[in-house]
Amino acid sequence: MERVEIIQKTAVFMARNFESEGSGHDWFHIDRVRHSALHIGHIEGSDLFITEMGALLHDLDDWKLTETESHFPAKAQKWLADMGVEAEDTILILNIIEDVSYQGAGTETPVRSLEAAVVQDADRLDAMGAIGIARTFAYGGYKSRLIYDPAVAPVMHADFQSYKSSTAPTINHFFEKLLLLKDRMNTATAKSIAQQRHRFMENYLEQFFNEWEAKK
Repeated sequence: MERVEIIQKTAVFMARNFESEGSGHDWFHIDRVRHSALHIGHIEGSDLFITEMGALLHDLDDWKLTETESHFPAKAQKWLADMGVEAEDTILILNIIEDVSYQGAGTETPVRSLEAAVVQDADRLDAMGAIGIARTFAYGGYKSRLIYDPAVAPVMHADFQSYKSSTAPTINHFFEKLLLLKDRMNTATAKSIAQQRHRFMENYLEQFFNEWEAKK
């Protein structure tokens, strides 16, 4: 099967599986990450087939949606096998999926390739700015979390398990993840994009806390 056809079939497969996803990890998120990764990858010089496939499949085995304890992307592996993707390319794509996730403030998430760096950056950019804010509250509602509780302080989780098991209010997530992402970008392209999105989140939080305290 030609690479173009593999990408087309993968996009249709992911759209069908994620079109009704209500946690902020829907098809539109996946497609934004895909296009952002292609934009970054074109500038940074990554293999665009590997980059695009990694971006398209990056949430198929996401622990937030599957509740699995395994980090291995078994569903993605099966799909790639069904598509007849070459073994060397399959390994690179699966590595991207394994490398992409944020796992807590105290956990390093190194990448094994330029393509993984690009997709990780694209996914993290979609967790920032106006869309990142919207997705954060969508996920908080999906998990039945409070918007904010002043009595519950943010936690800089030391490991993935503590981050994964957190049930803290949604506002805490800004301090536990979103505001940390600017300094965790891999590529120069993503670092530049992240600056404005970071400032937008800071401005939003200033307004949020002013309204919370009824200051304006």
